[in-house]
Parts: sequence; structure tokens; C-alpha cells
Amino acid sequence: MKHSNDLMAALREHLLELLGKGGAHADFASAVADLPTDRRGEKLPGVPHTAWRLVEHMRITQLDILEFTRDARHVSPKWPDEYWPADDAPPSAKAWTASIAAYQKDRAAMIAIVEDTKNDLLAVLPHGKGQTIAREAMLLADHTAYHVGQLILLRRALGAWKE
Repeated sequence: MKHSNDLMAALREHLLELLGKGGAHADFASAVADLPTDRRGEKLPGVPHTAWRLVEHMRITQLDILEFTRDARHVSPKWPDEYWPADDAPPSAKAWTASIAAYQKDRAAMIAIVEDTKNDLLAVLPHGKGQTIAREAMLLADHTAYHVGQLILLRRALGAWKE
């Protein structure tokens, strides 16, 4: 299917905004910034996830969406076990930093796919079941916004969020 250049440029711009700063939502970098080390694995009563579990889940899921988008041979992790870390706390401060860096690297890779004007954002991915690059980018933005909101709410409850 052929799409007008103006339509494709507008869609690309909107998707890049969603994948970048997120428009009306706080972004990932803000949500993880300056979280004290001792709070990263702290579990609150009635709250199913720690900050570490949310950050790692966002990283793992984003990588899955990215790899599905760019590699027909990609095999997704087993749901739900392989989409969440086993432990509530990161094994080290280095693991926390590495997870955030990997998340940012993979986000940049997805942005590069959307930015590449050779990619038809609305073409059905040949290895999928109707998915397109645009759909995967929106799924990624939606998933991130949902969990960033959870992370900020958790940080507020921990007293570790600065307005």
C-alpha cells in the first residue's frame, strides 16, 4: 500500500514524539533519576512490584518489542516468568545502571527504525500477524507510559519522588 509522503511524515513525527519525551507523560529518565540505592528493591504492602522489578520489566519488554520489529527469527520470552526479574532488588548498583543504559540503548534503536524514511511504518511485518512498525512503536510507548506511571506512584509512596 502506498501512503502519501505528508501522511507518513506526520505519523513518523508523532511516533518519534511518543518514543522521545512522551508528550503529556513523564519520561523513563525522569522516573528513574536519583532513586536512592536502598529504595530500588523496597517492597511496600499491597504493591506488587519494586522499582527494580518495574525497570527490568520495561527493559525486557522493550527489547522484546524491538527485536520482534527488526528480526523475523526473534523468539519472545516466556510470559510471564521471563518478562520480570526473579528478585525484588537489583543484585548491585552496577546492575541498576546497566539496566537503565540498556533500556536507553534499545529505545534509541527503536527510534532509529521509526526515523528511517526507508521504512514504511504501515507495512505489515512479514513475520507477524498484522503488526506494523507503527503499531509496535505505539505499543512500546503505551507500555512504557503505563509502567512509568506505576514507578512514579511507587516513588511517591516511598517518599522518593521530587515534584
